[in-house]
Amino acid sequence: MKKTLKRIPRISTRGFYNLSTGKTLRTGSYDLYPPKSFQNFLGVKELVIMIHGLQNNKAGALAKFVIARKRLRYLLYRYPVVGYSYDSNTKGIHIKATALKALRVGRLIAKKNGNNLSKFITDFKKKSPETKIRLIGHSLGTEVILSTLKKLATKPKNYGIVESVYFFGASIPNDTASPGIHGKIMQRVVHKKIKNFYSPGDEVLKQSDNFGLVEIPMGLYGAKGKRVSKLIQKKVFPKNHRFQSYAAKLMSFP
Repeated sequence: MKKTLKRIPRISTRGFYNLSTGKTLRTGSYDLYPPKSFQNFLGVKELVIMIHGLQNNKAGALAKFVIARKRLRYLLYRYPVVGYSYDSNTKGIHIKATALKALRVGRLIAKKNGNNLSKFITDFKKKSPETKIRLIGHSLGTEVILSTLKKLATKPKNYGIVESVYFFGASIPNDTASPGIHGKIMQRVVHKKIKNFYSPGDEVLKQSDNFGLVEIPMGLYGAKGKRVSKLIQKKVFPKNHRFQSYAAKLMSFP
């Protein structure tokens, strides 16, 4: 891994939430690492934010950001790619007896992070209004994105503030993109498109669905029935649930 890739800038809320309960520990919005990098991004044409999934500590999250940037560079995308690192390494996720509780805590933290990520987006757009912001989410990271869009949708001035969204192995329900409340939110806040990469063979999502840990995940079944017009679906067959496997199926961007 090249040293330059290790230094991918990131928005972080690490330490903002309790890993055992999801309780809020800090009231601030987010931290930036390194801060000067984000000053350099002001005025760029586009900015991609990658949001990782469950069971990622700081190092694991950084590895996902490296994968995202390397893949986009391979696809000749030359604009900045940054990471969004949050408290997803909840306690007890590897133990069968406590896995359900750990997942619930992880989802609670993911939803709370919608407030944090939406604040970054509105802060950044105030300083750099012409920059197109694109969001990439994997697994639990798609729940962070959905919560972010919901928060942004509370103010009409934020309609169209996110240029596009890319879901990989999404753990959000498969009716999220129907023309109901969530679908309308996505339609309003996302300017161009929402692309859902789903896999009927995703063993992690399949197991989560069978055990009732995740409600009919959109990353396993695809979006249900009638969908909002900005949603595009692509069935893929990655090797496994890992982000690296899904990223390999991305053939063009944006």
